[in-house]
Amino acid sequence: MATVRLKDISKFYGKSRTVSDIDLTVEDKEFMVLVGPSGCGKSTTLRMIAGLEDITSGQLLIDGVDVTDAPPQKRDVAMVFQSYALYPHMTAYRNMAFGLLKTSKLSRAEIDVRVRQAAEILNITELLDRRPKELSGGERQRVAIGRALVRQPKVFLFDEPLSNLDAKLRNHMRAELKRLHRELGLTVIYVTHDQIEAMTLGTRVAIMSKGHLQQVGAPMDIYLRPANTFVAGFIGSPEMAIFACRTATCGAVGHDAFHDALSLGAANLPEEVLFGIRPEEVNFCERGGMARGTVEQAELIGAEALVVVRLGGDRMVVRCQVSDAPAPGTDVGLNFDLSRARLFHAGTGQAIDLAKS
Repeated sequence: MATVRLKDISKFYGKSRTVSDIDLTVEDKEFMVLVGPSGCGKSTTLRMIAGLEDITSGQLLIDGVDVTDAPPQKRDVAMVFQSYALYPHMTAYRNMAFGLLKTSKLSRAEIDVRVRQAAEILNITELLDRRPKELSGGERQRVAIGRALVRQPKVFLFDEPLSNLDAKLRNHMRAELKRLHRELGLTVIYVTHDQIEAMTLGTRVAIMSKGHLQQVGAPMDIYLRPANTFVAGFIGSPEMAIFACRTATCGAVGHDAFHDALSLGAANLPEEVLFGIRPEEVNFCERGGMARGTVEQAELIGAEALVVVRLGGDRMVVRCQVSDAPAPGTDVGLNFDLSRARLFHAGTGQAIDLAKS
C-alpha cells in the first residue's frame, strides 16, 4: 500500500475554479472518505488522483513519488466507478482478468490465481461464469471491486460505488468494504455525498464545500467538534440546531426562547454568536427548563421519535423515545446538555474554542 499527498491542488475549467488548494495527506492503509454535497469538487479531486483529470496547479505524490503529470497507468491506482463499468459481453471472470491480460506481464496461470483469490475474498466464486446482465446490482459491484483487487494497486479509489444500490444492500456492502479494508490493509480514498457512509467507513473524513476542504479528522471528532457551521449542519441527521444569540456581560448567551442566559463557562465572547446543539443533547421537561417551545410535529422512527419544536423564530429537532414524544401543539420545556453545546462566530461561522475564550 502507499501514502498519498495532495499539495495545494487546484482545478480550473477555463476561468472557473472547481477545486481550490486542497492540502491533504492520506496515510498508508488509511480509509479516507471525501464527503460533501453535489458539486463540491470531491469527484473531481478523486479523478485528479486517478489521472483522469489534469491537475491545474499543485503537486500529487504517491509514496513520495511525484505523479502530478504521470498517465493513469503509471500511478499504480485502481478505481471503482459508480456505474460499475463492466463489459456486458464478458463473464465476471473475464471482466476481472481483462485489465491484467492487456496491460501486465503476468502469465495466464498467475492471473487465474489472482482472479480466483479475489473472487473467494468477495464471495463471488460461483458467479465467475455469469455475464453482468445475469448479476444483481450488489453482485456487479463485487465484480467491479474484484477487478480492482486483482491489480494489487498501491491505492484504491472509489467514486460513490454504492449509490445505485437499495438501502439494505448499501448497508451490507458498507460492512463488506470495512471487512476488506481491515483484512487486506488497503489504502482507500472513497468519495460519497452520503454522510452515513462517511461516518461508518472512514478512519478519517475530509469534508468539502464549493471546492474547499472544510475539516479533516476522525468521524466522531468531526461530529463532536465541527470546525464551522457548514460542517455542523452537514454532519449529523437530523442536523445540529443553530440559533443566533446575544452575549451577556457575564459571557452567557441569550435567546428569546431561553428563560435565562446560558453560561458556557467562556469569557471574551463577541457580542453576537451562534449557539449549536444536536437533537440528542436536548431533553423535554414538564416544568421550567432552560427554554420554552411549542411542538410542531413528531416523526416516529421505530423506537425513537424526532420532534420538531419551534422556539421563537427558530426551529430545532429533539430526538427522544417514542413514549416521551409530546403531541403536536404542546408547549414544552427544554433542557440542553451545555457540556456538549458549541458556539460559532456569527460573521464567519467558524467554531469558537470555549477552552480558550
